Amino acid sequence: MEEKEGEEITFEDAMKRLESIVEMLGEGNLSLDDSLKMFEEGMELCKFCNKKLDEAEYKVEKLMEREGGEISVEEFGAEA
Repeated sequence: MEEKEGEEITFEDAMKRLESIVEMLGEGNLSLDDSLKMFEEGMELCKFCNKKLDEAEYKVEKLMEREGGEISVEEFGAEA
């Protein structure tokens, strides 16, 4: 994952980069070495994105905690 010194890549930028890596790998025009480098970068981006999603889920659960320690988990989506 490339990031400037002292700056952390955003989740959105990581997802965009991951999408472009998937597209490049899917085209099949890269050498084996370049494919492996892209795959390795993609795996690092995937780990980063999963970590960010886990952190967001944890924050949402903490915000939704009720008094008494119960967690209220609600589905996101369109209301009927």
